[in-house]
Amino acid sequence: MTKNFNTYIEHIDVDAWREICVSKGTLRHFTKGEEFVSIGKVGRYIGFIQSGTLKYVARSADGTEHVMGLVFGEGFVGDWPFCIYGQKAKLAIVAATDCKIYCVSSEEVKKRMDNDPKFRDVIMHSTEEVYTTVYDRYVDLYVKTPQERYDDLINRHPDLFNLFSLKDIASFLKITPTHLSRLRKSDSRQC
Repeated sequence: MTKNFNTYIEHIDVDAWREICVSKGTLRHFTKGEEFVSIGKVGRYIGFIQSGTLKYVARSADGTEHVMGLVFGEGFVGDWPFCIYGQKAKLAIVAATDCKIYCVSSEEVKKRMDNDPKFRDVIMHSTEEVYTTVYDRYVDLYVKTPQERYDDLINRHPDLFNLFSLKDIASFLKITPTHLSRLRKSDSRQC
């Protein structure tokens, strides 16, 4: 069982990321609904979250939001690794609450990666771990029922409903808010 929502955090050099974000970055404030990264634009920053919550959102052709990721606590945020290679984002990263984030420019991270072999290893390992987390979630969508995905989520983070809206959590689980409400109602932990 993991204590971190985004399991890659347990396997990367968090101190290296925190150090570059805090020492080379600027503390910025994002209001609820403000985009940290916008679809179709290159992500300008990698961030270390001091406070607040964010969601990774893809949008279908009709504008419907699909929550693909959630981040909170002392986590990291960015359109990883695409922002350091100048590639346009395919998703938005939106503040779900007001946030304070130490933001370091993607260019600064790229420059350090190009000039510091040790940091390049940190980036390579971080990329592998983010990939593993995302891949595991993708597989879960196919092999686990909505009930099993809900149970896994709530077992790891029973306070998630205090951090994100029911609609966002339902979207993350790829179920309707009504289905999520039914799962919560039948969950003895929620009583």
